[in-house]
Amino acid sequence: MTTTSAFKQRAPELHGQTVVVIGGSAGIGLETARRARAEGARVILTGRNAERLKQAALEFDAQHTAAFDVNDRATLQSFLRDLPTPIDHIMVTAGAAHYGPPLEIPLEEARRGLTEHLLLALEVARGAADKVRPSGSLVFMGGTGARRPRAGIGIASTATVAFPTLIANLALELAPIRVNLIAAGFVDTRLSASILGKDLDKRRAELRATLPIRRVVGPADVAALAVHIMSNTALTGATYDIDGGQQFIS
Repeated sequence: MTTTSAFKQRAPELHGQTVVVIGGSAGIGLETARRARAEGARVILTGRNAERLKQAALEFDAQHTAAFDVNDRATLQSFLRDLPTPIDHIMVTAGAAHYGPPLEIPLEEARRGLTEHLLLALEVARGAADKVRPSGSLVFMGGTGARRPRAGIGIASTATVAFPTLIANLALELAPIRVNLIAAGFVDTRLSASILGKDLDKRRAELRATLPIRRVVGPADVAALAVHIMSNTALTGATYDIDGGQQFIS
C-alpha cells in the first residue's frame, strides 16, 4: 500500500465527536472549528459578534451557536449548563492579554489582567466537569511572548507564567478529562491586525526574517495543533508552544 493511498483511507480524527469552540467566530477559534468539522466533528460555536457567528455557522453547519461575551459570567455558566451531553472537547480562545506599566495602570485593570484568563479557565472547568466525556478534553489558549520579564509587561508576564500551573492542576482535578494549554506567539489574525495597525506589515517582515521557521504563524497552524491535542488521548496537563521559535530570538 502506498503512503498516498494509506493517507486517503485515514479515518477522520474527530469523527462523530462534538467540539465546542468558545470564541469561534474569528481567528484561531474559527480556524479550529473549520479543522474540527473537516475531521468529522459536530461543532458548537460561541462568539461576541453575532453576524460573524452566523456566517461561521452556515459554513460549518454548526449544531448550535450562542452570541455572548465570556466576561459575562452568568451567561457563560448558563451556556455551559445548557450544553447537550456528552461533549467531547471544549476549546477556549476568547480573551486578550493586558499590557501596560504595572505601577501605573489602574488597580482594577491590573486585577483583571492578573486573573481574567485564570478565572475564565476555572469557570469553564467547573461548568464542563459533568458535560465532557471521559478522555475528552479542554483546550485553552495562552502565549509565549510575555515569559521573559521586560519593562511594561509585568501584569501580562505574571498571568502568562501562572497559566501552565493552573492547567496542570486542573488536569489532575478533572481526570480522566484531559486539560491542555496552547501557548502561541504572534499569530497572523484579525486581532493582531487591530493591535498593530499600520505596523502589521513591518512586524510580518521582521518575523519572516528572524524566526527559525522563516514564515509567520497563522491560525491554521494553531488549529492543527488543537485538533491533534483533542484526538491524542495520551496528552494532558501540558503546555504546547507554537510560535515558530519566537521566544528564542530577541
